[in-house]
Amino acid sequence: MIDWVAYYLSLGVDHFLIYTNDCDDGTDVIAKRLEDLGVATHIDNSVKPGQSPQNTMLRRVRSHPRFLDADWTFSLDVDEYLNIRLPDPSMQSLLDKLQEAAGGPFDVASFTWKIFGCGGIEDFADIPVAEQFFLCDTEKGFYSGVAGGLKSITRNNGLFTRYGPHRPKGVAPERMAEIRWVDGGGQLLDPEAVTWRATAGYRHDFARLHHYVTRSIASFLVKRDRGKTNHIHDDQAEAYWHNMNANLAEDRSILPLWNRALIEKDRLMADEQLASSHKSACVWYERKIAELRQRQDWTDFREFLQRFKTERLIR
Repeated sequence: MIDWVAYYLSLGVDHFLIYTNDCDDGTDVIAKRLEDLGVATHIDNSVKPGQSPQNTMLRRVRSHPRFLDADWTFSLDVDEYLNIRLPDPSMQSLLDKLQEAAGGPFDVASFTWKIFGCGGIEDFADIPVAEQFFLCDTEKGFYSGVAGGLKSITRNNGLFTRYGPHRPKGVAPERMAEIRWVDGGGQLLDPEAVTWRATAGYRHDFARLHHYVTRSIASFLVKRDRGKTNHIHDDQAEAYWHNMNANLAEDRSILPLWNRALIEKDRLMADEQLASSHKSACVWYERKIAELRQRQDWTDFREFLQRFKTERLIR
């Protein structure tokens, strides 16, 4: 979480609304300390059994004062890093470039995932994902039917009354014609045709969303154990790994942006309480991995991950 916050601070993001639920890994403690430091606002997103934490958050956030006061909003997970492909990589320069390419102001910009696989890495290490995982999907095309998901930055101008994980929703039919929606290359899209994932025609000239979805084999064990935040009854097991463990190409292009973010990370980690909370969370994580590596009913699953750690999907 600290890496992710530092990265977006370096791109010019003003504030973070961090929603957590039922944490026993210390994530909520980190978020609370970030709030104490004035960087973020932490919200307890407790849900009832059977409720989707993500969809509950997306309903609750609409009335939060910080959300209402924002010029732009961007719903992201902490494994998603926007790689801005401009000489001056910042959120403002990206918005300006998209507006220039679109020929005027726009309401939504949707950026497509670039899925990064585990790259054969087995163990967890307290190393930033941007410095650790470089094998990924190709620049064109999508590794699987679910690998082309997108995330959207939205102008907070009252056009949208609801928000999904991937895009804003809830536009009155009579206002649909007003919407100007672009992709990562500033190409205008048909707002009525936008779904949760991109099509082959989407462009990534100015930005693409690096999605470190699997990370190491050890981390994926914890990911499966925790479960999904949206489709909570879906098991993140073999099928999920097959669809998301993309190791087809190498991409290190985010490293210059990450190196800039290290200044913000060092500033955050200079806070002793935050640094201690991060260390405690890593200890919890390693203990959880050790526990899951002994889980008898996951023996076949662990062997599967070993067999397919650098799988290349055959289409």
